[in-house]
Amino acid sequence: MNRLRVRHITGFHYEGEVTASYNEARMLPASGDGQLVLFSHLDISPTSSQHHYVDYYGTRVTAFEQLAHHRELSLTSDCLVELRARPSTAGTVSWDALADLVERTVQNVESTVQTRLTTPPDEVAERARELASAASDPESAARAICDFIHSEVEYMPGVTGVHTTAAEAWQHKRGVCQDITHLALGALRTVGIPARYVSGYLHPVPDAEIGQTVAGESHAWVEWFDGAWQGYDPTNAIDIADRHVIVGRGRDYRDVPPLRGVYAGPSSSKLFVTVEITREG
Repeated sequence: MNRLRVRHITGFHYEGEVTASYNEARMLPASGDGQLVLFSHLDISPTSSQHHYVDYYGTRVTAFEQLAHHRELSLTSDCLVELRARPSTAGTVSWDALADLVERTVQNVESTVQTRLTTPPDEVAERARELASAASDPESAARAICDFIHSEVEYMPGVTGVHTTAAEAWQHKRGVCQDITHLALGALRTVGIPARYVSGYLHPVPDAEIGQTVAGESHAWVEWFDGAWQGYDPTNAIDIADRHVIVGRGRDYRDVPPLRGVYAGPSSSKLFVTVEITREG
């Protein structure tokens, strides 16, 4: 068991005065799947009215509007989450059984459909099929596919952006967790394994001392369905255990951005982001 406190600050500095903005934030985790939210709060500046709901994929959403003139929009999310290792579903379902299970629910069918961001290049799709053919079960294939992506794509910030597709990231063979996750999703869906995008946080220090605060960042990984949903971090080639805090799920990054919206005002703005993670137990 691990207890983590996460403080996430994000927002925009505008070059001029914004007269109005309409936004959605996905920055608060929910209990479930090996995690218990002990405390969570989202502070928005300037102060505004808020509407809270849970979206189609089970992600907590805060919708708000800013009708007062402002030059900066700032959001601060604070949460305390207790984490436990998730049970493995290794080898519990065959390929034939998986195909039958996928057809039983809309959610599973949707999770096999490619999006603009996840559609893999031919080279990745072909390799995914080879790995799946050699695997005895879907779980083994999923691990092999994710580890293939991990071995081929170097983690390097600054090379790609939030709109970069899996095919574009493969051309560079470099990218961030978002790109590696999109590639893994595309490869998994190619061989008929339902897979979804997960956003959240990863404590970067496996054996952090209690009370130690470290700089973190938003993180992304995959969940695949092999009879049950199972998470895996292809960026680091590790299972989802007691260092990953889940915030949102979706088809790709576009379903789970921490903050998005529209505004009336100057054409230029500057995004700022800081994440601090503290182990508290």
